[in-house]
Parts: sequence; structure tokens; C-alpha cells
Amino acid sequence: MRNGFKYGGYKGQLLRVNLTKKTVTKEPLREDWARDFVGGAGYSARLLYEEIPGRADPLGPENKLFFMTGPVNGTMIPAASRSTACAKSPLTGSFFHSIFGGYWGPELKFAGYDGLIVEGKADKPVYLWIDDDRVEIRSAEHLWGKNPFNAQETIRQEIGDEAIRVAVIGEAGEHGMPYAIILLDIRAAGRGGMGAVMGSKNLKAIAVRGTGSVKVPNMLRVYNTTQKLNELVATNPAVKGLSEYGTPRNVLSMNAAGILPSRNWQTEVFAKAEGISGETMKEQVVKGHRACFACSINCTKYSVVPSGKYKSIINGPDYETVYGFGSICGVDDIRAVCKVDEICDEYGIDLIQASMSVAWAMECYEKGIFTKADTGGLDLIWGNADAMIALTEQIGKQEGLGALLAKGTREAAKIVGKGSERFVISNKGVDWPGHTCRPFPGAAVGYATGPRGGSHHDIRPTLEKSGAVDRKVLEGKGAMAAEVNHWLILADSAVVCHLAEPIWGPAKVSDNLIEALNAVTGWNLDYAQARKIAERQWNMIRCFAAREGFTRTDDTLPIRFMEEPVPDGPMKGSLISRETLEGLKDQYYEYRGWDKKTGNPSKAKLTELGLEFAIKDVC
Repeated sequence: MRNGFKYGGYKGQLLRVNLTKKTVTKEPLREDWARDFVGGAGYSARLLYEEIPGRADPLGPENKLFFMTGPVNGTMIPAASRSTACAKSPLTGSFFHSIFGGYWGPELKFAGYDGLIVEGKADKPVYLWIDDDRVEIRSAEHLWGKNPFNAQETIRQEIGDEAIRVAVIGEAGEHGMPYAIILLDIRAAGRGGMGAVMGSKNLKAIAVRGTGSVKVPNMLRVYNTTQKLNELVATNPAVKGLSEYGTPRNVLSMNAAGILPSRNWQTEVFAKAEGISGETMKEQVVKGHRACFACSINCTKYSVVPSGKYKSIINGPDYETVYGFGSICGVDDIRAVCKVDEICDEYGIDLIQASMSVAWAMECYEKGIFTKADTGGLDLIWGNADAMIALTEQIGKQEGLGALLAKGTREAAKIVGKGSERFVISNKGVDWPGHTCRPFPGAAVGYATGPRGGSHHDIRPTLEKSGAVDRKVLEGKGAMAAEVNHWLILADSAVVCHLAEPIWGPAKVSDNLIEALNAVTGWNLDYAQARKIAERQWNMIRCFAAREGFTRTDDTLPIRFMEEPVPDGPMKGSLISRETLEGLKDQYYEYRGWDKKTGNPSKAKLTELGLEFAIKDVC
């Protein structure tokens, strides 16, 4: 390649900024790691395993924050907008990759870098200005305390360019809230507390301007691959639904199927689902559509509530917001959901964690664990949108009951006790997204064993939900979950968007994903080779967790999912008992070649995958 790197799609260079020493260095991307781990989450897992010592404090100076692109990222391949923010998570205590879309990642690549490593801690608030080869560490003392959008605008004015891309944290990140997010223009690295890690380094923002391009070995091959994939995007019904309604497109159909969680997962049907449906959203608040880089899906919705107590302007709401601040809290007003979405963005907090914290508090209130004396007078009954909004504001400010909820539901329940642990819907400290697993054993074992706990991007319920796989059959579900893991992690390393699931998945690494990688890089991977890369990536992340002390016992589900059957609706009676889960885990570990007792990779598996260096930490 013209830039001297062996493979296409890469810039061949990483940018490293040490905030303690105030130094900026550039270093080569390792070609062997690029081939073995690709980029994005995979490459980050390998590098952070190398550089972060075991048991490091997630909010201490030894932790590092790594922004990584992938070879497909920044090309014309559809849905190639994604990038990753990776670190040891303050929520899970292990490796976490938070995926974000938009334009920031491609811009970093156009500036000449496959990734950015931030290490150390500035003595005062700073922001980075990356302008192609020129990189500056600038004072951000005047930005500290500003909400993300005001901070972005101030930086753009200072630099004198409205077109730059800016990643920024809000007050939650500044104060180390464990589920603080990073806003990247209008998109977010929303899970795992990456905003808290960024704030712990006194880093307010990272502004990027890139004027370069991404080189590929054969542009005609990339163009033809793009045309083929875009045709699939244009004709696939599921993808077309995303374009029209965004991710809330499935609210009504999920409710009809009995898999729309409500009232903190006490049930999975919501009688007032119409009020938060994609159709209602489109009719009442959506004013336009927005797309990420190189994407024709346009799934982001620009929404406006022009007046009244819910007056707001947002990009969204996405399905997870509609689920979290809608059905999970018993709220049926899409305008209220827009308002609380705006509040979360302005403080820089994870919408899922915040909404689940509110729902947990509502259930504590319902069960008499909390009274109005505990809530500061808020009447936390299901469906009280105004109380929901007020409590979310308290979380952002870390005031009143919000100060407790800002710790996350797992930690809050440990403090409160009184049986409130039963109402925590999380795994490994990460609260649940709006996708059930009680009727779906394959998804259940995927959630339980996933490195990010409550993440529907470590597993997908698609195969069982669609009927492509019999949801009532237990045999083979461990293998199914592992193969779904593989396409997801390879997509997160390429990096491409999971919302184009019909293209990249949904059952295993697809020919389309392999073709996209081969076209951009010049590789000639077959299925077996691509699958082995994905398996290596997944095992690398598991090694990180094992080194931090995670074992089989951490692969679990919320108590409610294991002890309380769905009480009504089409999925009535669905449950993943502890006995069932343990059997599924045995299947999963056996298929992966992991030790059944510890749940960690075996010496033989690590040797097979070229991960011998981790044996001393894991086996």
C-alpha cells in the first residue's frame, strides 16, 4: 500500500497521548496483530491486555482509553461508520468495548490514525485537537461543567471550523459516574462507563479534523462489493423498516409477541404500547432522518417536541430509550420519552442504565422499600412521567435519591438491601437492554457468558425470535450462541454496524462480512479463517476477564429471569431456571473448548489460537 502498511484499509499508525507527561507520539500499527485481531474491539483487547496491569483501578491512571477504527471503517462499504471506545470498565471491572457510529471514527482515520490511545491523567482539564499530523493538548478549564453540546459548539468556535468532529463528556463523566457516556457529535459510546474513564483523565473532549483518505488495493472490487451490499440494504424488509421508523419499528410487533418488557421486567407486555410505538413517534415528533457515515439506512431520527413541559430537541429516541423510559417505567407518552432522552444527553449518562435505575426505584417504591421520605416527595408510581423525568435529573446531578441511583442498580441494591436485589436486572453490573431471554435459551446463555453482561450486542435473539431456530429446544443452543458471538465480534473489529444484521449475520460470520473484509484489505480469507479470527478475538476478551478474577459463577442472569416466569401474554410461563442455565453453560463451554469448572479458556484452546502468552494468567 502507498502508506507502507502491508494491508489495505489501514493507515498503519496509532496516536498515543500521555496526559501525565503531556507527550504526543505516533507508532506503527502491528501488522501481525492487524491480521490476527483485525481492528476495533479485537485489536483493542489485545493491546489493552498487553498494557493494562491486572486488577488496575478502572478510574485510576493505570487504565487506558483506546479509540479504535477498523479496516472497513471509513470506506464506502455500507454501515462502515462504527468505531470503538475501549477500556477497563468501571461498571464491569473488565475489558469493555463501547461501539459508536456517526462520523468521528472515519474522521480520525482520515487524519491518519487507525486508533488513539489516551493514557495518564492531566493535572487540569484538557481537550485534544487532532488536525491531521498536528496534535495539541489544550486547556479545557473553561469547558469543564458545560453540557456536551455546548462544549462541542465552543470548541468549534475556537477552532473556527463547524465541520470538525468532537467527542466529549458531560458532568457525569467529569464526576466519575460509572455509567457516563461519551458523546461523539450526536452519537454515543453509550455503555460501560467510557465517559467516566475519560473524565478520570481530566479529558473533556477530543476534536478531530482529517483531510486524508483510506487506501484499498482494488477500488473496483470495493465498489462492486458496495453495490452488492447496498442492493441488499435497499431490498431487505427489516432494514427498510429501520429507515422509516428507526429502531422503535418493532415496538408493536414485540408487544404482540409478548416480548416487550414492562414495569422493570415484571411482565413482558405493555397495554399502552401504542403511545411509544415507532408509528406514533413518526406521527408526533419525528422531523427528519439522519444517517451515519457511508450508510443508506438513515435509522437516526431527528425529533422535536416544540412546546409544553416536554419541550425538547433530540436525535432519537432509539428503541432502547423507548423501552427504558417507556414500557419499563410504565410511561406511554413519546413526548416524555423525548424529554428524558434530552436530559440524559445533556448530563452525558447511559440511557439504559439511567432508565433501569429509575425502574428499580419505582419497584422499590411499589414494594414499600422506598417511601416518599426516601424519594424526596416524588410519587414513583408506574407511568408517572413527571416523576421519572425529575428522578433522572437527580441522577444527572447526583443529588437526592439520584446520588444512590448514579452508582448503578447493582451497587444501589447492595446499599439498600431489604430484598431489592431481586429487582436488579443486570449481569456483571450492566443493566439489561430491551430484548428478552426468558423464552430464548440461546440468547440466555449468550447474555450470561457475554463479557459485557446485559448487552444485546454480545448475543442477538434474532434466530429464536424469528423462528429460524426452535426456541423450546435446549440442545445446540451453546453452539448457536458461540457462533452468533463470532459474527458480532468480527463486525465490531472490522468495524461495521450490527443494525445491518441481515447483511453481516445473523447465525454466523457471513460471506458478506468476509467479502467486505477481503475487498478492503486485500486478504483472501475463507470462512474457516475468518471464524478462527473471531474465535481468537472472543477468547482474548475472555482472557482479560479471567485475569481480573471472573469465573463461571459470574456467568449468570438476573434473579427475576431465573425464578419468576413471565406472568402473562403469549410467552406466559417462560423461564430460564438455574438448572437450565447451568446446562446451557456446560454446552457453551464444551463447544468453545473452555474449562467447565472455571468457565475459562483451556491451555489447549489458547495454544490453538496463538494466545499462549495468556496461559500464565488464565490456566
